[in-house]
Amino acid sequence: MSGLDELDVALLNALQGHPRAGHLELSRLTGVARATVQSRIEKMESAGVITGYGPDIDLHAAGYTVQAFVTLEIAQGALHEVRDVLERHPAVLDAFATTGTGDVLCRMAARNQEELQEALLEVTRSPHIARSTSVVVLSTVVEPRTLPLLATHARGGGRAPAYRDGKSSRRQG
Repeated sequence: MSGLDELDVALLNALQGHPRAGHLELSRLTGVARATVQSRIEKMESAGVITGYGPDIDLHAAGYTVQAFVTLEIAQGALHEVRDVLERHPAVLDAFATTGTGDVLCRMAARNQEELQEALLEVTRSPHIARSTSVVVLSTVVEPRTLPLLATHARGGGRAPAYRDGKSSRRQG
């Protein structure tokens, strides 16, 4: 799948807001036929764009093959203004206020290096951003995850002891 169209994006938005919705509900939400919804979702699943039902979106499969972490040094007290600049730019995936020499760390994505360069130039045109440093991602070493962290700090006392001690879930009598 070389890219997504507006209907694909509308379906992903509907799934994001209603992750448990079936094809009929997604059809109602997007205003297209149920068969079209089913076909488009199967196509995105086969292409690896939809990797789970949150939905999890694989940017590389969707055509955004370049990612970078960008450290921004900003004007004193301009965090809110910089946040507004970053929120308005679609290439910015997420951003965090940080300690250290940089003030904000953001992750950006683009279809190619030229598009990334243009996105960086657009973001850094803000008078509130003094300097940027970019690091291009070569590969993903650990996929985004939360369950290992949550499992580490889960409290006991639930109704499924087999899950707590790692044994199978068969009943013991």
